Amino acid sequence: IGVTDGDTIKVLENNQIKKVRLDGIDCPESFQAFGQKAKEFTSSLCFEKEVIVTTSGNDRFGRIIGEVTLPDGKSLNKELVKAGYAWWYRKYAPKNKMLEQLEAEARGNKIGLWKDENPIPPWLFRYGVRKYTPEVEAAYQRSLTEPEAADEAKPVLK
Repeated sequence: IGVTDGDTIKVLENNQIKKVRLDGIDCPESFQAFGQKAKEFTSSLCFEKEVIVTTSGNDRFGRIIGEVTLPDGKSLNKELVKAGYAWWYRKYAPKNKMLEQLEAEARGNKIGLWKDENPIPPWLFRYGVRKYTPEVEAAYQRSLTEPEAADEAKPVLK
């Protein structure tokens, strides 16, 4: 039915609109570099199409968390990471080796947001980070192995 941003869509189920947050990924924020491109990419794959949502729960905002299967059988979640329009969200999908691999390939090939020399992960951008500094790099590196580090870094990064 609609695309809110790169990693959140609206679907119609039993005449009810439901928000779905894509599981295991994090796209740039709408007003962040590549945020609009991520939204456009998501729209190009699923807008006004019949999709299948495999749910894994709800987030704190009440959105459904899920994997979205496109009409061609591909995963929207994985396609976003593969195209370089989303990070693998380690905090919520730490054991997802496929997303890890897809991100590494996109990063290595400098696809999408990986064209930027130092893209800022959305989980740090949401805390007000707008420029890559040694402190941001340290917080980012910690968040790769310790997902809660991004939350702990909030006061340091502002």
